[in-house]
Amino acid sequence: MFSLSKLSPSVTDMIRFDHSHVLVTFHQYTANSRPSVKKALADTICDALEIHATLEEEIFYPVLRRLDPNEPIIQKSEPEHDEMRRLIAELRATDAKDVRHDQILNDLMRDVMHHVADEETVLLPAAETMLSKERLEELGTQMTSRRLALLKPKAGKIAKNTAVGFSGSTTAIVVGLGAAVMAARFMSKKLPEPSLQRH
Repeated sequence: MFSLSKLSPSVTDMIRFDHSHVLVTFHQYTANSRPSVKKALADTICDALEIHATLEEEIFYPVLRRLDPNEPIIQKSEPEHDEMRRLIAELRATDAKDVRHDQILNDLMRDVMHHVADEETVLLPAAETMLSKERLEELGTQMTSRRLALLKPKAGKIAKNTAVGFSGSTTAIVVGLGAAVMAARFMSKKLPEPSLQRH
């Protein structure tokens, strides 16, 4: 029988992987890249951030909020996601040939790096202290299941953008395709619906 739990990393490892994926993608972006490459890389970053934010808001943050409702980083995380979504909408509406495209992407990534620093220095270590290994893995399984559902309608677009944006970097292709390979392998399987169990 197919078991997603045997394949899923813990929720905190998955969040770290997402952060790395976005940063590796951003490092492929240069001001003198062809507009088609810029657009592909920006779209890859935007899709990854949107999926990541949804996963955190639906699965990770509610659990942490129940453990420590007064944690300031949790309180500001969703407003930071909303600002990222605003910049993503602006970036998508800007032609890659427009000089503002580079500036908007830089503004977005400045916010992302600040957000990542907060999560990786405070939230993820706190989760690993307060939650059992089994609970972290269970949340990772829920996040993987939900990720596959979110990736499914975008799979073709993500594959195309990866091929165009990462065409010059073998390392970036390996990192960038990590989630996509897993999605492709298991997309046809019937996955359990994610459920947030209170512990």
